Amino acid sequence: MCYFITFTCYGTRLHGDESGSVDRHNSLVGSRRLEPDTFRVLAESREMLQDPYVLDEAARQSVLAAIRKHCAHRGWNLQVAHLRSNHVHVIVEAGIRPERIMNEFKAYASRALNQLTSEGPYRKRWSRHGSTRWLWKEEDVSHALRYVVEEQGKPMALFVSDKL
Repeated sequence: MCYFITFTCYGTRLHGDESGSVDRHNSLVGSRRLEPDTFRVLAESREMLQDPYVLDEAARQSVLAAIRKHCAHRGWNLQVAHLRSNHVHVIVEAGIRPERIMNEFKAYASRALNQLTSEGPYRKRWSRHGSTRWLWKEEDVSHALRYVVEEQGKPMALFVSDKL
């Protein structure tokens, strides 16, 4: 099965901010995004235990290498990965549920970042969950590939499989 997985960096996209985020009550495909809500953003930012985490170029390259290595180790078909300063997009084909894949990506990426920086293992780097979309049809895969590769702005840390 093919999945489109997205997860964000800790504190960089809060519910109610201008990005039009989703929450657990409206996260289905096609559901409306949250309207901007300054009070909700302020409440969530007050609850943050650490500053927001942003991926610089070295961190993006380190996380990309960890994701590629992990996919190779597990025998998963990594089609595309695009790491931005505040979020990660991955399209991967694997025989397990996407939530587990996303959790493994976060764990291996965190280990790589622990080796890269002196912030230590207690640094919060990732949001609590993320988006795990099942790509049922070839058309769904094509649309997701186009979105990840062409619609994210100037490429940052980008991997595109040569099998595409």
